Amino acid sequence: MKNVDMKLEGSILTIKVDISKDFGESKSGKSITIASTEGNVSIPDNEEIKIGLNIYRKK
Repeated sequence: MKNVDMKLEGSILTIKVDISKDFGESKSGKSITIASTEGNVSIPDNEEIKIGLNIYRKK
């Protein structure tokens, strides 16, 4: 994962992303990646629940 911090407290999933960061162009070249799980990943402490996250801005 890039720039994604997840925390599970009870039944509440909290996701933290620093929106001041960037990781360069997306694969398509149309946007700038800020954060990504880089595909679907399990949430903390629960292998059955998956998340896929991409945060980006226009170029």
